Amino acid sequence: MAIPADYAERTYAGVLGKIVGVYLGRPFEGWWYDDIMKKLGEIKGYVHDQLGMPLIVTDDDISGTFTFLRALPDYGNSRQLTAAQIGQTWLNYIIEYRTILWWGGLGNSTEHTAYIRLKNGIPAPRSGSIEMNSQVVAEQIGAQIFIDGWGMVSPGDPELAAYLAGQAGSVSHDGEAIYDAQMIAAMEAQAYVEPDLNKLIDTGLSLIPKTSLTYRMINDIREWHAEFPDWHQTREQIVANYGYDKYGGNCHTIPNHALIIMSLLHGNNDLGQSLMMVNTSGWDTDCNSGNVGCILGIKNGLKAFENGYDWRGPVADRLYLPTADGGSAITDAAAQTYKVVNIGRALAGLEPVHAKNGARFHFELPGSVQGFMAAPDHAALLTVENVSGHSEAGSRSLALRYHGLQAGSTVRASTATFIPQEAIGFDHYKLLASPTLYPGQTVRASVLADANNAGDVNVTLYLNHYGAKDAFVRCEGSPVSLKAGQRQELTWLIPELDGAPIAEIGFEVNAAQAGSGSVYVDYLTWDGEPSVTFKKPAEGGNLWRRAWVDGTDQTEMRWWDTYRVVQNAGTGLLIQGTRDWKNYRVSADVTPHMVKAAGLGIRVQGMRRYYGLILSNAGVVNLVKALDGEQILASKPLDWKFGQTYQLELEANGSRIQAWIDGQLVFDVQDTDRPFESGAAALICTEGRTATQAVTISPAKSN
Repeated sequence: MAIPADYAERTYAGVLGKIVGVYLGRPFEGWWYDDIMKKLGEIKGYVHDQLGMPLIVTDDDISGTFTFLRALPDYGNSRQLTAAQIGQTWLNYIIEYRTILWWGGLGNSTEHTAYIRLKNGIPAPRSGSIEMNSQVVAEQIGAQIFIDGWGMVSPGDPELAAYLAGQAGSVSHDGEAIYDAQMIAAMEAQAYVEPDLNKLIDTGLSLIPKTSLTYRMINDIREWHAEFPDWHQTREQIVANYGYDKYGGNCHTIPNHALIIMSLLHGNNDLGQSLMMVNTSGWDTDCNSGNVGCILGIKNGLKAFENGYDWRGPVADRLYLPTADGGSAITDAAAQTYKVVNIGRALAGLEPVHAKNGARFHFELPGSVQGFMAAPDHAALLTVENVSGHSEAGSRSLALRYHGLQAGSTVRASTATFIPQEAIGFDHYKLLASPTLYPGQTVRASVLADANNAGDVNVTLYLNHYGAKDAFVRCEGSPVSLKAGQRQELTWLIPELDGAPIAEIGFEVNAAQAGSGSVYVDYLTWDGEPSVTFKKPAEGGNLWRRAWVDGTDQTEMRWWDTYRVVQNAGTGLLIQGTRDWKNYRVSADVTPHMVKAAGLGIRVQGMRRYYGLILSNAGVVNLVKALDGEQILASKPLDWKFGQTYQLELEANGSRIQAWIDGQLVFDVQDTDRPFESGAAALICTEGRTATQAVTISPAKSN
């Protein structure tokens, strides 16, 4: 099947539908219909503010959907991807008790149960099987809620979507849960090429067993939909025949899948109506709403959101993906769209596409603002919107429109590069993240002053980083003065910030004359390797600690050691950095105490994908590659001592990996077999305690 011409835009609509649906349903997740009607009424828009909750949250539905999909690029974008490989992806990106899953315990949380099986060496699909975990546990809702990505990478190919959904779902689930996941994925894949909702349902049904409970239930719902014009009556039939009282566990897939089908049929292709029905009906609202939003987003495209209610404005494309790959946690719907699209293109044998030469913020998708919003105290004076034109590199741009500004006054708009202030206290699903921008990197942006501006306008790149008491501290580049109609590229080398994490990047606009006007941002991006030392900052605060994604059993940053890393069993990593880091050197003092092994990691892509320079208590130093197990690339005897400090350095430059101990070169190897090309840095500890005072990242020095 050929990739549809509007693949990127329709996928963007699907991603938006997923996150809008989740954000809409999350505040009253688990409520029942009667409680919702009594306390909130029919859900016709966001209600988070009524319940004192934030709109943009970390959520397993979003994190799992876009994280588990990474199994495809991690394993060569093979159409024969296996459940076992997806299981390895779970072990790599999930940090136990901290990311993605509901950690409800063995036999209580289906996903936690499956994770324990995987960790204990039971591979998928057995990890999620009824045989291992019982029918009640294996048929909960989790396979369905994580499944949308597999449909979006299979545009027009429902058979492939159903296969991938089956493999992915079987990591943690079995039985009817798999069939429900395959239904959703197949419908989403076919929605790229088929506008008729009933034909989409027929497509999904053709790919699951006719003897299944799901098959029978969907046909019952179709009959009720034909018989009852009022969706409330169909809901009552679902409660009576397929309600929670019929199935065990905490959140069974069958009742919730029934509400998805009901809302799609009764919603008559209207996103707002379908979201209202599926959310007002209760039960697992964010999960069901996310699936409905994704299906209708793909099927109807961006016009799905144009039904009179502003679904997109408050969201502003924002989403979080907390995993062991912390540099990918702060992201947006447009960025995730292109990741999904390029996986889909790879599966179809096509080259990847990159908007505006791969710019991080490109605004090339209609309506996309990629997290950019006016500063809270400037919201009345500044409007941020995506517009057509005003771009040399593409076809769209971001308009910064100032209104009634006094001469010499300033307005600002920014987007997050690290944990935003409003997300610091997330506790249900904590936001683990590393910054995306670091000192030593060069920021570049192209801006254009509107031809109708009354006078000159000054535009300045600025950032906010966390300082004392975790308050924002602003740092600015050099202003550029633009005459009406003038375009200019801004460049800014990010200075050293005493190890403080950069929270956001943005534009400051200062008008020379009073009045209104516009500045258009064509793109904003950054490149280069960092030049930064991570240490305890002089100004204190706590967010410098949060910049490290903690994959250890216990890391303390309050003793005389800046980083005291403790791992009780197995191997733990304390990680900071992004997938943008390619050719660089990581240097750190490492003091191993009672420990089996300790060292540094480079090009770290999660808990089980990295290069490591490791001091082992077997009296050796090893250069290792972790990839579905640990491979020793090189080894030498070394009589190191507990309590003695060693200066370790590890450099990756292309396929060449070099390592030094106390200034002496110990390893110089080439890795050309499935090499890691980029990734973060880490402190590594296996069973014991190690200490470090400072970690330095710098560009690679070797030729």
